[in-house]
Amino acid sequence: MKRFGNSTHRFIQTISIILCVSFFSSTIKADTYIVGAQNIEYSPYYNFSSPHEKGLGWAILEAFSKHSGHQFIYLSMPVKRLQIELKKGNVDFVFPDNPRWNDPITYSVDKAYSLPLVDTFAVTLVKPENKGKGIGFVSHLIIPDGFTPAKWKKQISENTVNVIGVNSVYEGLSLLNKEKANAMDIEYNVAQRILRRYPNIGEFTADLTLPYNTVSFSVSTLKHPDIIHELNAFLNSNSKTIDEIKNKYGIEETKQLTLRLMKQQGLTKNVLWSAM
Repeated sequence: MKRFGNSTHRFIQTISIILCVSFFSSTIKADTYIVGAQNIEYSPYYNFSSPHEKGLGWAILEAFSKHSGHQFIYLSMPVKRLQIELKKGNVDFVFPDNPRWNDPITYSVDKAYSLPLVDTFAVTLVKPENKGKGIGFVSHLIIPDGFTPAKWKKQISENTVNVIGVNSVYEGLSLLNKEKANAMDIEYNVAQRILRRYPNIGEFTADLTLPYNTVSFSVSTLKHPDIIHELNAFLNSNSKTIDEIKNKYGIEETKQLTLRLMKQQGLTKNVLWSAM
């Protein structure tokens, strides 16, 4: 019964999404666009299911809206649904997106990407007592559903690392604290936001001797490359505004953040993780 109930819920959710995008597509004004967004709380970068504060990505797009006169409607949906609705034409833009993600649904189509709205810092979190034990220590890795652990691809393909998917960052951190896994692949600022909200969940370290990288969040489209050109021009010519938004959300530049974490952990460059 439980499995049937979950299937029914997913079916109803899918029908609701289809009805919503069909409604918005047929009723919006000519200069109003639908932005399809992941329905995951990934603060401070985005939380489009929130009725008010929707995160840094939303704030930058709203600043662009005010500058350009374009209006945006934000429609959150499951990660796997985003590219489907983009290809169908039910949404005009997708955020976040990245050309390196190579989504099979729209990969072969002429797809336009904006400049990065923000660069995020994906790290490997471990419990403090496990810092520096090396990649061989990690046999079970926690990853939020909908995300691809690209920097762990080799270990996963060789079956030396098993992936544990979670519905939320909070769930992942809880499992890590209970030692149900050795590590968690997560964006640094997202994890810190949850840890500040729930200080009793545990203590963790972003181990820079384990896989980490910078991941850019851009806006993508199939139908409106002209708007992407406008957005790029706005990003290039309004760096002060963008920096003010980033400061508001507590986003530290990844280079500065890396150096700060190295200093905190007493690390030198020669011991940092390298894909090579």
